[in-house]
Amino acid sequence: MNHTILVTGADGQLGREMQIASRGSRNRLIFTDIAGEHERLDITDPQAIADIVRENHVNVIVNCAAYTNVDKAETDPETANLLNNIAAGNLADAMKAVNGTLIHISTDYVFQGDRNIPCREDWPTEPLGVYGKTKLAGEKSIEATGCASIIIRTAWLYSPFGKNFVKTMRDLTSSRESLKVVFDQVGTPTYAGDLAETICRIIENGQLDKTGIYHFSNEGVCSWFDFAKAICAMSGNTCDIRPCHSDEFPSPVARPHFSVLDKTKIKQTFGIRIPYWTDSLKRCIEEIENS
Repeated sequence: MNHTILVTGADGQLGREMQIASRGSRNRLIFTDIAGEHERLDITDPQAIADIVRENHVNVIVNCAAYTNVDKAETDPETANLLNNIAAGNLADAMKAVNGTLIHISTDYVFQGDRNIPCREDWPTEPLGVYGKTKLAGEKSIEATGCASIIIRTAWLYSPFGKNFVKTMRDLTSSRESLKVVFDQVGTPTYAGDLAETICRIIENGQLDKTGIYHFSNEGVCSWFDFAKAICAMSGNTCDIRPCHSDEFPSPVARPHFSVLDKTKIKQTFGIRIPYWTDSLKRCIEEIENS
């Protein structure tokens, strides 16, 4: 069965990677954002969503749109909730109305991150800040509609596009002699290209019936310090990167100290292999340098 797929947040990191990963797809894809070069869609407007779904016979939505500024969310909870929770419910309502499927991206921030074993999908959730709370509320809003949904929690997302840790560290390590990076927050980076390819594969392989919550990041474990060291080395920079504690960089919100995601479920359910984080980082840096 061929699908008409609506992708929201097309100008973001994952949205841009979805455009690349879906090239050659037999399905029809419509890329939207609130502004920019793509078709305009305000996902906080239920009628606008219903109209584009009806007019284009959309039966799959991939929601790549989100409010992702973790610190700013603390002082702007209304906007964070509107985009991460209410808008997610709007998209789910639109898919429920046409018996379609919503693929929604969530986050490791739904967990407190206080255990030292990888987080499983069925663990109790306990977000530390507004960002995590609004993303968790979005998951619950989707489930409350009863729409068919695949919710994918991810972490430490980066790509050649937009603002992210990889691009920031490449700039800083090329211009500074030394740098401090926290070593007491541990997780796994996720190359947005790998996540986009997985989403496209699920759709192309006719696996949309395998609904539920899943975890996806690259394989392996590292701290932000380790991540920064790898970025510096792969970029050919010689900056002296030193480990430090999180409390040396005061933040309005606490971040999970251990947010490694257990990916057993997504690998077994969809039959996928996930690349190791350093291999994907190398690919991304090559993309940046070649662009």
